Amino acid sequence: MNREHRIAMLGTGFISRFYTTALHGSRGSDLVHLVCSRSADRAEEFAREWGIPKTCTDLGQAVNDPEIDTVIIGLPNNLHLEAVTAAAEAGKSVLCTKPLGRTAAEARQMRDAVERSAVFGGYLEDLVYPPKTLKSLEAVRNGALGKVLWVRSRETHPGPHSDWFWDLEQAGGGAIIDMGCHCVEIIRNFVGKGIRPVEVMCWADTLVHPVEAEDHGIGLVRFESGAMGQFEVSWAFRGGMDLRDEVSGTEGTIWLDHFLRTGMEMFTAVGQGGYVAEKAESETGWLFPVGDEAHELGYTHMFIDMFNAIDNGTEPMETFYDGYVVNAIIDACYLSAKSKRWEPVELDEWRGDGETPQDQAEETIEGVYVVIKEERMPDGKTKRILKERASGRIVQRIT
Repeated sequence: MNREHRIAMLGTGFISRFYTTALHGSRGSDLVHLVCSRSADRAEEFAREWGIPKTCTDLGQAVNDPEIDTVIIGLPNNLHLEAVTAAAEAGKSVLCTKPLGRTAAEARQMRDAVERSAVFGGYLEDLVYPPKTLKSLEAVRNGALGKVLWVRSRETHPGPHSDWFWDLEQAGGGAIIDMGCHCVEIIRNFVGKGIRPVEVMCWADTLVHPVEAEDHGIGLVRFESGAMGQFEVSWAFRGGMDLRDEVSGTEGTIWLDHFLRTGMEMFTAVGQGGYVAEKAESETGWLFPVGDEAHELGYTHMFIDMFNAIDNGTEPMETFYDGYVVNAIIDACYLSAKSKRWEPVELDEWRGDGETPQDQAEETIEGVYVVIKEERMPDGKTKRILKERASGRIVQRIT
């Protein structure tokens, strides 16, 4: 049975609001009981808005509160390690926002901290939990696409909403660590998290904003199965937030458009009278509102998975080890962007099982030819492109 969890929310920024929206509106038994912020005023304001009974400004006080059993970290990237370590040492279940660390070294320390303390660790990668994505993952795992060959994930928008994202030291990078972490984990889920990422080729540049961090990035991730992942990120895309995924396999294709086309389109000359959607640039003209933003972006299913896993003593869909692998891939991306060559993905240990859908058996004709492709022509005839086994010669036959 589900039990009630009392949560300490560390942080009062944009992501903490999304988390609290999802928590207070889903299972109904997992509520924020304490909010901790570096600003007492922000903590009090957040508590009043959500009916949270306790506030504080001290991290140690928050994680050691005896009424708290779960700590959720919605803090800037440079504060994750301290917060995770403190929560783990306090014996609390700990859920951390993405990216887990600024580097794989930081992520490894956090992974080790929760495993050493034998506490639950959940990696809050919401964009693998949207309903469309979960349905697509189920289809892929059931073999609907055959062997996955190529996955493309894109996230672009006009830029982050808080100052620390733009600071290289606090964030650990720019658009790649901010949004590429989403894309990389989406890619891993579709390729198969048991398949080891091998190497990375990446381009990154600062094209628009007067900051040291990159505001654009494109990366290729090659996996041991031969599958290729491709991500595209930008902090200078105009027109809102563009979240799209594509999956290509030997037997099928999936296209996902999560946000620019939401299924609701509205034109208004005067504005709709409030918030439209995350990263929306205008309140007038053509708008694409979202009916339930927390649900559509995966937060609802993410927390259901996390707390069900805590209750059942099982692993969630996204673990601290997953967060560590993501950071290792991003480390390789930053190395590649500087070296302009393929860079290996360095992992201190690999826990994948290497499982992938089986290759399709070769179709042959009389044991002499291998079928490359078959298609119906406009005149009703069937054309086959064949490879002769003995010579390797390519021929075609029309029947």
